[in-house]
Amino acid sequence: MRILVILQGNYGKRIVKVIEKYKPEGWTLDTHVFPETLPIVDEDSLTDLLPEKLPETDLLLSLSESSIIAELIPEMTELSSAKAVLAPVANRSWFLPGLANQVKRALSKKGIAFAMPLPFCMLTEDSSDDPLVKEFARYFGHPKVRVEHQQEKIQKVKVLKDAPCGNTRFVARKLVGVNIKEAYFEAGLLHHASVCFATMVMDCEFGDTLMHRSGLAVKQAVGDAIGSK
Repeated sequence: MRILVILQGNYGKRIVKVIEKYKPEGWTLDTHVFPETLPIVDEDSLTDLLPEKLPETDLLLSLSESSIIAELIPEMTELSSAKAVLAPVANRSWFLPGLANQVKRALSKKGIAFAMPLPFCMLTEDSSDDPLVKEFARYFGHPKVRVEHQQEKIQKVKVLKDAPCGNTRFVARKLVGVNIKEAYFEAGLLHHASVCFATMVMDCEFGDTLMHRSGLAVKQAVGDAIGSK
């Protein structure tokens, strides 16, 4: 699978490193970087920000911190011949719901799948019917781990699926030696010890913060692995 990552700001840099390091054999990863500080543009000059060409890809992964770049997603799929778009959101201000619906409709008319996990670590294989998104979600998204323990002490935590930012691997390393009865709650504390870009602003759709949702994802993974919460 060919993946083209659209970067703008700090948010996606760590994600790209994690995907590049742990991607399965056969995946290729290209990136296009937009400036962190974008010029002021109006609706008529918006497309001036686009490059002349982009690498051909199967899956366009949008990791920008600007609604301006998000608005250009349909045009970027044309430049790259992308068949599906994955646009995770760590902060609603980067990709407002109204704009997301607009982009989704534009892509739908082109027959291009669109998935927008909130945040990225909530992505599962059930998030989309598209085979490209499903393939990505097999390896990165909602965490999944296997825990080995002896005498109530964790001996090893194997990461079966990592959060795209690498948070799951950080938590897995730090859980070694922890009492199995404390693992679920300790996972939540460890999640916050590793930088998470998800916002702490209350989200009206979920009645929760996206960072809290991210923390719950890794806690659920550990809880499922040890058979209790």
